[in-house]
Amino acid sequence: MKLVQLVYASRPFGFDQSTLDGILTQSRRCNTRDGLTGALVCRGDIYLQLLEGNADALDATYARIVQDDRHLEITRLVYADATERLFPAWSMRSDPARTWMWSQDDVAKGVATQASPESVLGIFRRLAAEPVQPPKLTLV
Repeated sequence: MKLVQLVYASRPFGFDQSTLDGILTQSRRCNTRDGLTGALVCRGDIYLQLLEGNADALDATYARIVQDDRHLEITRLVYADATERLFPAWSMRSDPARTWMWSQDDVAKGVATQASPESVLGIFRRLAAEPVQPPKLTLV
């Protein structure tokens, strides 16, 4: 199976903890089912998500995201072959946007859509290097 990484940015619609929890619950369930892993960086002005796995599963997931009304101004930033997963133990890791990432002013000026694929992937490489324990999955 060829491994592919997809990164997109979007602007949240109606961002609050309940909305984020819903996105994470749905993402973790679907990604586990589809063999996808990844991470979601989020705050009130941006979602930046990396998904990794089989191209067909990524394409289907991205098509669902594009139709999801919790996202506005969705832009695909990276779609590339990869040699290994950055988040192999995570059906979906969630993190707030970091101070070393883009400022809210940067995001408002469109930095996400102007960034190179390498710099976007660099955000996730740095995030992947931070030690945290994946959550224990409990199926309800």
